[in-house]
Amino acid sequence: MKEIVIATKNSDKKRELTMLLKGTGIRIISLDKYPAYPKVREGSKSFRENAVRKAMAASRFTRKITLADDSGLQVNALGGRPGIRSSRFAGTNATYAQNNQLLLKLLKGKKTKQRGAQFICVAAICDYPKLVGVVEGTVKGGIALAPKGKSGFGYDPIFIIPRYKKTFAQLGPKIKNRLSHRAQALKRAKRLITIYFNSKAQ
Repeated sequence: MKEIVIATKNSDKKRELTMLLKGTGIRIISLDKYPAYPKVREGSKSFRENAVRKAMAASRFTRKITLADDSGLQVNALGGRPGIRSSRFAGTNATYAQNNQLLLKLLKGKKTKQRGAQFICVAAICDYPKLVGVVEGTVKGGIALAPKGKSGFGYDPIFIIPRYKKTFAQLGPKIKNRLSHRAQALKRAKRLITIYFNSKAQ
């Protein structure tokens, strides 16, 4: 059976990636199946470098084709922050709520037009030592004045999609998985993965 490893132990991200990769006919394995896998430092300066580093490391360790993504939120008024530090914006072990609270605090007093932001996701596919490909997805929006909605994770409760005037957390997974940065990147990744597996079978 065709298999691909998702290079994450984050349960929320794993669930979302698994959902987005459905329909490929490929068995999806997470790093939870490899308890001895060491944590990879995300010390790079870009989403791309982090995604490639994680994909390469996981593929080398598992000896399987691996997909890794690095994603984050860029807020225009904060010069692109939190960026690659999105998951640890309020500290190394910060919760989703703490990251959201810090971001809202830094934007306090900013009007709607000054609260523009974008989510970015870069996904890398690796069959060590070969880098199969790197894809990207971006979705533009804005930051709410306060958290709204109970769905999703991360910055979903404060990221507004202008078309709906609601946050990702309010819209729910059905709409989010059609519009999000990760959905866009994974749609492109699915094509690369399918082509690559087909080429290996020939």
